[in-house]
Amino acid sequence: MNLPEIKWDERGLAAAICQDAGTGEVLMLAWVNAESLRLTLERGTAHFWSRSRGEIWHKGATSGNYLHVLGARLDCDMDALVLSVRPDGPACHTGEKSCFFNELDVPGGETPEGGVDASGRHLMESVYRLILERRDAADTGGSYVARLFEKGTARILSKVEEEAEEVVRAVREEGSERVVEETADLWFHSLVALAAADVPPERVFDELARRFGQGGRPESS
Repeated sequence: MNLPEIKWDERGLAAAICQDAGTGEVLMLAWVNAESLRLTLERGTAHFWSRSRGEIWHKGATSGNYLHVLGARLDCDMDALVLSVRPDGPACHTGEKSCFFNELDVPGGETPEGGVDASGRHLMESVYRLILERRDAADTGGSYVARLFEKGTARILSKVEEEAEEVVRAVREEGSERVVEETADLWFHSLVALAAADVPPERVFDELARRFGQGGRPESS
């Protein structure tokens, strides 16, 4: 494989930032040399250069927490990379999802409640992951999502149907605020249904992207 013209540092290394392809969260920063980058691009899982051990290491080979690489970009100076990845588990050796979990006080700064990323697609992915956490938690703490899963798929689907009817009613008879509120309820319960089917929302986004620009689909009725 021919690698792009990367500006390696004096050690033959370049920084590689790993970003969750679903949520946009920065998971870790590591270093690659030409060989580890070649392995990453050829095999589709992240390989790095360990500066402390002086050898290539395959992320997840010991822990099972592989990083599946879905995309890679170079910065404008051609000396740093961003790897768009799908993690199999926590990216950090401490067991944290991301290595960047030590918060600093920033005057005027705000941390999103619950750590949810409030930006479009990333918000949907973040809410979905929160739903999975509630679904799989040993101690549900009275969680609404956990109660839905305890009642089974039939109850979850009935909520989706109920919320869809509420959206229709809001559009026909009520104002824009109610349309927003009811649509939010429908989207949330649709994410719960996706979790019940073990279908991540990124697959839905991928399908929408596939259809985009194809002139739409024919009406079924």
